[in-house]
Amino acid sequence: MPTHTVSKNTQIVKAIASELGFSFCGIAKAEFLAEEAPRLEEWLTRGYQGKMGYLENHFDMRLDPTKLVPGARSVVSLVYNYYPKAKHEKENNFKIAKYAYGQDYHFVIKEKLKTFFSTIQKRIGEVEGRVFVDSAPVHERAWAAKSGLGWVGKNSLLLNKQMGSFFFLAELIIDLELEADGPMKDYCGTCTACQDACPTNAIPEPYVVDGSRCISYLTIELKESIPAEFKEKMENWVFGCDICQDVCPWNRFSKPNHEDAFDPQGWESFTRGEWEEMTEETFGRVFRKSAVKRTKFAGLKRNIQFAGKK
Repeated sequence: MPTHTVSKNTQIVKAIASELGFSFCGIAKAEFLAEEAPRLEEWLTRGYQGKMGYLENHFDMRLDPTKLVPGARSVVSLVYNYYPKAKHEKENNFKIAKYAYGQDYHFVIKEKLKTFFSTIQKRIGEVEGRVFVDSAPVHERAWAAKSGLGWVGKNSLLLNKQMGSFFFLAELIIDLELEADGPMKDYCGTCTACQDACPTNAIPEPYVVDGSRCISYLTIELKESIPAEFKEKMENWVFGCDICQDVCPWNRFSKPNHEDAFDPQGWESFTRGEWEEMTEETFGRVFRKSAVKRTKFAGLKRNIQFAGKK
């Protein structure tokens, strides 16, 4: 494809991203992530995935986008802000991660991605590919870093100089050749705020998270009883955890989102007693469209009981 056409198509793709409310759009060539392969293998070997057995599946697909989308030429990575308009973390009350304040991001962003893809086809022509939002074996942070949207921080999350880390990542893997963006340098420096603040010691070394000790894992992914060693270390988190993000200096640049679907859906006024006495009917009504549904009622009750015991 002529260089000027590739350049023009790249501009079109980035313009569509901006129109749909994505904060940043970065592009990488669809190729095997050679540098990530040994890191991922080592992480799995250490057992840091805990009971998340699905992370051991499709190893090749996680690292090679052409195995997910045959003929793929480009990986388009996108950033969508979810930093809340107001925080709802009260002293001595239960807390849920900010990403779960409103409606389930999978559905909100998936609709935008479908629009994105169909708009590309309208403006550029026949393009084949797939869209992803935390829903398939796509190594999201690696692709976002490779395309210059930020760098992977010591807490293993993608950090962006303009907006910190309170955002969702999404991708289009397409067979359209586009201009690739280069990676960004690491700006964590000597800071160890995230490691120092983690109450369960889930960041044993910089850039490595022991998923099996992470409060997000314990409250969402772990289906069995939470190990007793974490008693009195939950700091009132009952769905996810934001500690390593809240203490990150780069998140002083976070700005409120413009997505009404991410506003709280009725739980934000709960007292501690109301959390503890929540019925299944209330859970179903308040969290009907929420990511919190993932724990199911029994899972959330388990978390509340575990975090609430002294």
